[in-house]
Amino acid sequence: MKSLIAGLVLGACSILTLGNYCQAAVVSFGSGANQFNMEFVTIGNPGNAADTTGNPNPAGSVGYVYGIGKFEVKRQMINQYNSIYGTAQSLEITLADLTAYGGNGLDKPATMSWNNAARFINWLSTSKGGNAAYKFTSSGVNDNITPWTVADTQDYDPLNPYRSARATFALPTYNEWYKAAYYNPATSAYFNYATGSDSIPASVASGTSPGTAVWYQPGPANVEQAGGLSPYGVMGLAGNAWDWEETSQDLLNNSGGSNRGIRGGSWLHGVNELNASWRNTLSPFSSGDGNIGFRVVMVGSIDGGQVPEPSTMAIFGLGVLGMAYRARRKAKA
Repeated sequence: MKSLIAGLVLGACSILTLGNYCQAAVVSFGSGANQFNMEFVTIGNPGNAADTTGNPNPAGSVGYVYGIGKFEVKRQMINQYNSIYGTAQSLEITLADLTAYGGNGLDKPATMSWNNAARFINWLSTSKGGNAAYKFTSSGVNDNITPWTVADTQDYDPLNPYRSARATFALPTYNEWYKAAYYNPATSAYFNYATGSDSIPASVASGTSPGTAVWYQPGPANVEQAGGLSPYGVMGLAGNAWDWEETSQDLLNNSGGSNRGIRGGSWLHGVNELNASWRNTLSPFSSGDGNIGFRVVMVGSIDGGQVPEPSTMAIFGLGVLGMAYRARRKAKA
């Protein structure tokens, strides 16, 4: 049996729990001074019913277990990627300048274009020996991807031509993001806001109090101080920075130049954008007003190894880390 990411696999909330959610894995990238950790939370309950009250309609049904970044990717991680790989490969990512919004602190959300985010995510996988999620056929760091086709035998998924069928890390599809934000695994129902409530989140500049979010503020909070958690235990899905979806505006994922979905609102905007009924889209070239960030989903093993049975359990690093299965899935757009 081959190893998974340093022995880490997605945790199952039925095995080890922490409150109403569980932590799946803490994965290390880079090395030395440029090493950083990314924490993933398990989104379980595969095959959940979709929500028919939000946008898109329906949304939120996912037929497999996956992990999603507990926090938005932060600026320091992009600087470390540039130091390790991006600059030397002429794929250096330029972060949006947040000077006018409280400064460019290393723990602030990494705001950038969709294309830049996809470059970073491809590196996450390939740096661990895995397969790139996105197909780039030109060398510009902000160039569009080319969707996978039937000629890409091992990578093509007809339900989602953007994402390789062999992907390990990716941007969240609209269903993956929506479920992590609004679905309540305890009741199999959906909330209007990603703070586990139908009530408008209280606006805060920073903090972790339940029922709060960073909206209509002078600038973003640090990613680990970005408001209350979703029912699964994910932070910053409401406010702070918009999150890029993997998914195109028309949900088809068949054109590299199509606008991509953005979700969750930002520090710059009012409360309406936080609601499950609000989805906006933007060009994959654009970073908007510098307030669009992203988080990463984990959908596979690094080296193609088999996932151990749940009875083989490991505990690592931060908090409680459960071991579980990964259902082999067809990734929907």
